[in-house]
Amino acid sequence: MATEQQGNAASPVRKYLPRVILLILLAAGGLYGFRSYRHSQHYETTDNAQIEGSTAPVLARVAGYVQGVDVEDYAVVRKGQPLVTIDPQEYEVALRQAEADYQQTLADLQTARADLQTARANRQNVAQNRHVTESNAAVQAARRDKARQDLQRDQNLFQGQSLTQKQLEDSRSNADVQSRQYEASVQQVRLAQTSEAVSTAAIARAEAAIKKVEALLKVKEAAVENARLRLSYATISAPISGKIGKKNVVAGQYVQPGQALFTIVNDSTFWVIANFKETQLEKMRVGQPVEVSVDAYPNLKVEGRVTSLSEATGARFALLPPDNASGNFVKVTQRVPVKIEILNPAKYKELLRAGLSVEAAVNVQ
Repeated sequence: MATEQQGNAASPVRKYLPRVILLILLAAGGLYGFRSYRHSQHYETTDNAQIEGSTAPVLARVAGYVQGVDVEDYAVVRKGQPLVTIDPQEYEVALRQAEADYQQTLADLQTARADLQTARANRQNVAQNRHVTESNAAVQAARRDKARQDLQRDQNLFQGQSLTQKQLEDSRSNADVQSRQYEASVQQVRLAQTSEAVSTAAIARAEAAIKKVEALLKVKEAAVENARLRLSYATISAPISGKIGKKNVVAGQYVQPGQALFTIVNDSTFWVIANFKETQLEKMRVGQPVEVSVDAYPNLKVEGRVTSLSEATGARFALLPPDNASGNFVKVTQRVPVKIEILNPAKYKELLRAGLSVEAAVNVQ
């Protein structure tokens, strides 16, 4: 009797238990669906997103053998910190040679300036000599004219028998001597003028030589600066602060200009690039808040904000972008990159890494 009563009491429970479970599941499903619907009305979500960060490659700018590497894999470095040293002997020799050429050209410039001073002094002396010869020529012209006048007067006196033959001959000889002295003075004036023209030309040549040497000196100075700059490139320093990735260089390795040695990731600035479908952009605006979930840290919630939307879809930046005008076009929903700024980045500095997968939910209401 007791067993039958227990069976009769249990039978209603067995009868309604599946219905109760079904009602609970329906209620839970309805609640989940309602919350999902409400969430979809306020948020646009995507899991096609990842964390981005600014990176800077460390490149060799001169060729040579690596003398030393002063950093380890994934080490923290500061901007300007020496990282790699290339054997500088070749560039030190080039710098010394450039400096020697510069000093030689500087000496040539000093010599050219001294030559110019000498040429100017010579022209001054020649000019003074020309003035003296011109004065002498003027004096000789006056004496010649006087001697000619005396000769003319003596000839008149001789015809009047008031002067002897000897006195006439002396007067004629004196006039001839004065004429010859005047011609000699004129020749000296011409010679002085020629010498002055030659000294003027020498000054012009000296000035041109100075200009030429000054231009050459600038070239040599630039060569020194270039050699000094190339020598400085033998020490490779960090372009930014951050953490380096895997090293691609070891001591003794020969590197070429432009060769990538490793990359530095700025560990203080991160952002998110989320690729939303084009159908999700209707209500999306710059400045809207964003909830970011990081796959690596399920319990970590990162707050962000929409800062910009790309002017082109991601396919436009592909190596072979699709051409919708072709005959074999198949319509595919495109995705547009959206940049999301992470608020309070210092709070997540030790956790975030460039390239981590995330899920972004933009509050579009």
